[in-house]
Amino acid sequence: MAQESFIHDNSHQTRKTPEFPCSWYSPETGIYSSKHRNVELPTNPFVDVVSHIFSYPNNGGSAFIDASSGYSISYSDLLPLVQATAFGLHEMGVSQGDVVLILLPNSILYPVLFLGALYLGAIVTPMNPLSSFSEVKNQTVGVHVSMAFALAQTAIKLRALGLKVVEVPENVNLGDENGKFSDLYKLVLGNAGNSIPRPRINQDDTAAIMYSSGTTGASKGVVLTHRNFIATVELFVRFEASQYKEMSWENVYLAVLPMFHIYGLAIFGVGLLSLGTSVVVMKKFNVEEVFKAIERYKITHIPVVPPIMAAMALKAKSQFHGGSSLSSLKQVSCGAAPLTTKVIADFCRCFPHVDFIQGYGMTETTAVGTRGFNPGNVKNYTSVGLLAPTVEAKVVNWNTGLCLPPGKAGELLLRGPGVMKGYLNNSEATRLAIEEDGWLHTGDVAYFDHDGYLYILDRLKEIIKYKGFQIAPADLEAVLMSHPNILDAAVTAAADEEAGEIPVAFVVKRPGSSLSRDEVIEHVAKEVAPCKKVREVVFVTSIPKSPAGKVLRRQLKRLRTSKL
Repeated sequence: MAQESFIHDNSHQTRKTPEFPCSWYSPETGIYSSKHRNVELPTNPFVDVVSHIFSYPNNGGSAFIDASSGYSISYSDLLPLVQATAFGLHEMGVSQGDVVLILLPNSILYPVLFLGALYLGAIVTPMNPLSSFSEVKNQTVGVHVSMAFALAQTAIKLRALGLKVVEVPENVNLGDENGKFSDLYKLVLGNAGNSIPRPRINQDDTAAIMYSSGTTGASKGVVLTHRNFIATVELFVRFEASQYKEMSWENVYLAVLPMFHIYGLAIFGVGLLSLGTSVVVMKKFNVEEVFKAIERYKITHIPVVPPIMAAMALKAKSQFHGGSSLSSLKQVSCGAAPLTTKVIADFCRCFPHVDFIQGYGMTETTAVGTRGFNPGNVKNYTSVGLLAPTVEAKVVNWNTGLCLPPGKAGELLLRGPGVMKGYLNNSEATRLAIEEDGWLHTGDVAYFDHDGYLYILDRLKEIIKYKGFQIAPADLEAVLMSHPNILDAAVTAAADEEAGEIPVAFVVKRPGSSLSRDEVIEHVAKEVAPCKKVREVVFVTSIPKSPAGKVLRRQLKRLRTSKL
């Protein structure tokens, strides 16, 4: 099956192919370049990301505000708190190159702890606080953690692993110095005014070890450097703000994305601090609380993932009866997982005054990749946008390795300063992921249109191979979601002796619906080529997804096996 069969029938793809070469695509090399002007990164090899962030001015206003209590940390206090934390960690025996685990939900203290460790030259490994004990044990052993920050209920288990642990309260108030969490306050406040001789930190030194989601394979430790995070500051956050001419201290962002994930950490723990922007922090997502926070703090920007965006649209439908409110909100940006056209349409209908964009990045690129922009009347909602400055891309046929021009889909490769150092203690996985000349294999099936906009179609590992034909699950999922009696759906492959693999649909029916297996199969068959037809249907109560909204196809396969 020709790879172009993945391309959706959108009007912008039927236009006559412009003559190349052009400024952003070279048919000789197959390289796509950014259409944006180049952004210079620091040339001094000994500029660390913390120093880089605080080299920019701010007005001393609120840096972080707790959404529930209103308690805040000002920009005037932020760097001294970071320096005090670094001194406190040094006093605890943490040295340059040691690994610090942050096993916490969002809080206004999270960036202070993260940057304090980096200021010292230590390495941070963030982790989901809801991780199982075995997951925590594997990660702490794998990265040789020296000490940890954790909630009280988790601290006991960590101490059983022989770790030094500083307990952090769920509700941070730095005025409460004499309570249960005195060690934390002693660490952060007790060292105010103290400083350590700054270690010599190279941009290529490791800053963080983030773990990939592992939705299609085993989770791997992604080694990110200070240079990688500086690229995030300049090529993601500051660059996007400059495109919207919003290098403004008046903007207020809502931090509902988890900071243990690269998307949330890149924006709230690193990038926005260089802009002097106020960040309102929510411990966890609750759509009711999100709407209250928008009204209370006059939120202007919210970065989200698809489940949050869908919940906001649903809430707006019921609260505003299809109209719009939340007038302070200027922009919602979405990333980390694919969005359906239905969710986009619902959201834009409920919030017509809000600019909506998508972006693309990975843990392995420190969230740097593309961002969408909608200047004037150009509304390109389904694209993840244009390549960020200095980022290059290729689209290759995954069977032949040949580069593909605009309009043709293949595996996306990226090259740029955000690309990771490699996978922790896994030279073979690193070799397979990053070519000698720096090209990162993303594992995503994608194409560029003739205006340079990127579209992500599916994961390469999730492509279903039916009798030699290659089928993108996302194509079938879009068809399934168009059925009025289907609330949610996902498609994965099942082994078949005759066909190799067959598409299996997992379907969540609308309550009260009598939708049958045959009706589902017939609905899809009417909309796709015969080779793409769904061959099996499994009705489920919900589709397993990661916090970012990615379908956990491995769990679906296990679910199917349990039902056989």
